[in-house]
Amino acid sequence: MGWSEVPGGYQVTYRDRDVVARNAKGRELRSLPASLRDDPTVVGLRQLTEWLARHETQCRTDVERWMVRSLPVPVAVLTEVWPDEAWRAALTDLVVAVLDDDGHWDPDEVGLLREVGDGQIGLVNLDGDTVRRAARRVVVPHPVTLADLDDLREFAADLQVRQSVDQLFRQTWVRGADVDPKATRFGDYSGGKYDQLRHLTARATKLGYPVRGGNAVCRIFEDGRTVEARSWVGADDPYYETETGDLVFTDRHGTALPLGAVGPVAWSEGTRMAAALHAGRVVAEQQEEEK
Repeated sequence: MGWSEVPGGYQVTYRDRDVVARNAKGRELRSLPASLRDDPTVVGLRQLTEWLARHETQCRTDVERWMVRSLPVPVAVLTEVWPDEAWRAALTDLVVAVLDDDGHWDPDEVGLLREVGDGQIGLVNLDGDTVRRAARRVVVPHPVTLADLDDLREFAADLQVRQSVDQLFRQTWVRGADVDPKATRFGDYSGGKYDQLRHLTARATKLGYPVRGGNAVCRIFEDGRTVEARSWVGADDPYYETETGDLVFTDRHGTALPLGAVGPVAWSEGTRMAAALHAGRVVAEQQEEEK
């Protein structure tokens, strides 16, 4: 972006998510002069900065939703958004796979996304080769579904890959053999005490989990069906003490599912939510009570 003239002989521009100013001699200033703070050009640049920040966040949020919900993504859509720097940053180096006409993908044919265009995607595979594949639709696999996850993590670390969306190094959970498949409640992360309910609901909201009916909620679309993970947080006075409750999974009608019927993505994301809420508990008070 070029420089714009403003009063006082100054010039301003947008750079690195900030408004930068220089004086009449062309020397860049460490901070914006107070006299320019309400200048229409500066106000416009600040509004642009705020919009770009929201746009970048929304791009990452949308891509993460594609991953968590295993949504097929048309390559035509990726081609349209690829020139946008915010979209390109969110998509570059994500592990993707080409979907066939039946909606399946080959676990051995995944790679790091580097290029999109002309009905093709450019990938770096585990051999370190750059390959191009014709594709109509792709998927951004959830890490729990990647058979070569450890190899991919090591490969990405060797290449010093930094993903904008938490995929490869996202913490995952796998249902243990000790979990009763017929049970409908999982209590490993229940009992986390909070001084006030509002603290727990605020944590849930900050982590991106809406609270409805006393539950923090994470919705996952997997294998053609919607599953909702629900972690009880409480529904009393927001200033009352509370504690995290059991994790349950329901279908789209709200009926609790047997834990053995919960898919790997839903299990991982639901447990991730429950663990994150439990991690914010008042540990010191709990330790005193246990003495």
